[in-house]
Amino acid sequence: MHEFYASTMKKVYIETYGCQMNVADTEVVLSVLHRAGYEPSLSLEGADLAFMNTCAIRENAEEKIWNRLGHWKNLKKRNPKVVIGVLGCMAEHLRKDLLKNSGSIVDLVVGPDEYRKLPALVESIGGVERLANSPHTPEIAVKLSRTETYDDILPFRSEGISAFISVMRGCDKFCTFCVVPYTRGRERSRSIRSIVDECKELEQQGFREITLLGQNVNSYKDEANVGADFSDLLAACARAVPNVRIRYTTSHPQDFDQKLVDTMAEHDNICKYIHLPIQSGSDRILKLMNRTYTRAHYMSIIEMIQKAAEQIHPPMQRSGIGGGWGVIPPAAGNVGWSLSTDIIVGFCTETLEDHEMTKQVMRDVEYDGAYTFNYSPRPNTRAWSTLADDVPLEEKTRRLQEIIALQNEISKRRNLDEIGREHTVLVEGRSKKNADEWKGRTDTNKTVVFSRQDAEVGEYRNVKIIRSNSATLFGELSDLKTPAFSRRGQGVVERGEVLYDLSPLVISTIEHRESVGMMELPVVNWAK
Repeated sequence: MHEFYASTMKKVYIETYGCQMNVADTEVVLSVLHRAGYEPSLSLEGADLAFMNTCAIRENAEEKIWNRLGHWKNLKKRNPKVVIGVLGCMAEHLRKDLLKNSGSIVDLVVGPDEYRKLPALVESIGGVERLANSPHTPEIAVKLSRTETYDDILPFRSEGISAFISVMRGCDKFCTFCVVPYTRGRERSRSIRSIVDECKELEQQGFREITLLGQNVNSYKDEANVGADFSDLLAACARAVPNVRIRYTTSHPQDFDQKLVDTMAEHDNICKYIHLPIQSGSDRILKLMNRTYTRAHYMSIIEMIQKAAEQIHPPMQRSGIGGGWGVIPPAAGNVGWSLSTDIIVGFCTETLEDHEMTKQVMRDVEYDGAYTFNYSPRPNTRAWSTLADDVPLEEKTRRLQEIIALQNEISKRRNLDEIGREHTVLVEGRSKKNADEWKGRTDTNKTVVFSRQDAEVGEYRNVKIIRSNSATLFGELSDLKTPAFSRRGQGVVERGEVLYDLSPLVISTIEHRESVGMMELPVVNWAK
């Protein structure tokens, strides 16, 4: 927990857009600036520094930033001394456009590998003490690094339930539709030791779940420990914090192997949920995307995962309060593993036959959820320069609706199968619709809403599923601590609503994605 004396520290306000990697980066930025004498602000109006941590993965993500900068013009008029900065992927990708088209309100443009320089860059333009009419040239720092991992910087976090750890940066895959290699650079990994130490620190701070992040975690390599790969990292984290759930995202099918599946099966606290993007069910389209795998190879991975799930025998159910409510119990039954995916609809030259192939993969795999998108051409990518975006938007949208409808149908059927099963659920906070109900997530990443009773935020509790829809499971506690229970009894923690417990000191506006069946980072402000 971080404590401040507000009267002596300057204020920084950050809005974060995009993926979990950006959320983790914002925590790095806050840490760097905290060392320089800044504390987070929940108010844009009261900030000395006002930053946007941006996303460039799709066109609509960039449009949101341009619109928001338009609103910030008024802020600059009211307070000419505020330092406005654009950080992240869009900063690196569109630095010239930002300076040309932002109406002269942007003072800093800083890419993902240059955050250490932020205090010096602020000072170089005169800091927050400069006169309102003092001329200055905007500072730009967008150089990509082959070595920067921020390995020695402990991200700035408040108390919470869930935390993100970036284990690597960049990507070497160069999918033809993707800007990540151009905005975040080439792959480089942190050391296993530093990541394990951060996991231990988070456990000591009371975090109950950790997600290991990377553009492609399966290509993780610890250069200081020759031969150590992501499976070794995952196992090391699981052993270091056995009573904290470990998740990871995102995987690439090319690097997904049996060793990873075996590692997941070996450790109870590694969540049995895998996000494995297919993007398209057509080999022709996959080749155009430079995805480096075929449909057959992808399906062989699915078979590998399914075999591992089938080989895990149902463990004994927990009785009473056993080892304590902060201890992860064995799964409350053989609930299997869950899968989600990404699908791009209407990629260059995609035909109806290609589209139907994607739908067939969805039927064959039966994903628990899918994140689905219309193809959006991104400048400077190979698809942008070499392939024609020849599927009309109207047709893309029609195909997307078919994909969403199919996934809804599959998710509904999958969730119906959960009725009568018990899941170990991490209690995350109040349900949106009913203050007498909690919500949490299963090991398999499914949202569960259940009666509050004697459960407390941060506990692992067994919940029996009694009904469901395509997006949510509904249940009741099956492991009450005492036979008699008063709903308003002592010990219920009032912490408000938590989905992914990001730092409440970071204003985080997460870009909406079409998602079906799985919980998604929401479009919310994290001010409380």
